[in-house]
Amino acid sequence: MHVSPLETNVKVRNGRIQITKTTKANIVMRLVLWALLLFTLIGPFFLDYGTITWSTAISLTLGNLKMMFLEPAFHQITFATALKQISMTLALAFLATILGAVISFFLAIFSAKNLVPSMVSNGIIAFNSFIRAVPTVLWVLIFAIVAGLGAIACVLGMMLHTIAYLTKAFAESFEELEEGTIEALRASGANWWHIVWHAVVPQSSSYMVSWIFLRFETNYGVAVAMGAAAAAGGIGFELFMASSFYYDLHEVGMITYCALIVAIILELVSLRIKRKLMAKS
Repeated sequence: MHVSPLETNVKVRNGRIQITKTTKANIVMRLVLWALLLFTLIGPFFLDYGTITWSTAISLTLGNLKMMFLEPAFHQITFATALKQISMTLALAFLATILGAVISFFLAIFSAKNLVPSMVSNGIIAFNSFIRAVPTVLWVLIFAIVAGLGAIACVLGMMLHTIAYLTKAFAESFEELEEGTIEALRASGANWWHIVWHAVVPQSSSYMVSWIFLRFETNYGVAVAMGAAAAAGGIGFELFMASSFYYDLHEVGMITYCALIVAIILELVSLRIKRKLMAKS
C-alpha cells in the first residue's frame, strides 16, 4: 500500500530508521502545545504592573533569597523542634500511605480485568478516576468540614487519593500476569483466592512495594503543604508560621532545607529499594 509522504515522518536516530505516522490527533496536539507556548511568552507583556520599580523589586527579591538560602537560621524554634515536626509530617504521610495501600490491594484485585468480570472492574475504575480527578488538597478540605481542621482530615484526604492512585497501579501490575499461569492454576483446581495469593501476589509484590514507596514520597510533600492549609501540624505548619505570622525569612530558609534534606533521603532510600527489587526479579 502506498503511503503519502505527508502522512509519515521518517527519522534516523542511533542508526535506526523511525517512521512516525502523522494523524489528526498529533496535529491537534502540536497546535495546542505551540499555542500554549505562544501565550506563555506574550502573556507577561499584557499584565498591568502598575507603579512597580523593577530595579527595586529585583533588589528586594535577591535580598530575600539571600536571607532564605544563604543565611538560614532558627530563631523562633529549635533544631530539636524542627526534627519533631518533620517526624510528625512523616508520620502523617506514612499512616495515609499504609492505610491506603491495604485498601488499594483489595480494590485492585476486584478491578483487574483478568481476575473479575468487566462490569465489576469498570465500576471501580470509574470511581477511582473520579477520586484522582479531584486534587488531594480539596479532599482534605472536604474532610475538614466533617472532622475539623487537623491531622485527621489530612490523613483521610491523603488516604482517599492514595487509594485511587495505588488501586490503578496495583491493578495494572496484576493485569500483566501471564494468562497461562492463571489458566494452569484453574485447570489444577485452584479457586479464585488461591490464584490471588499463590500467583498474583508473589509475581507483583516487587511492583507493589515500589509503587507504595513512590506514593509515600508524594504524600510526604502533600503533608508538608497540608500542615499549613489544613492546620495538620508538622513542619509545614512551622513553615507557614515563619513565612506569614512572624515573617522570619532566615527561619523559612532553614525549614526549607530541613524538608528538602528529608526528601532527598527518601529518594535515596527509594532508589536503593528499587535496585534490590530489580536484582531479585
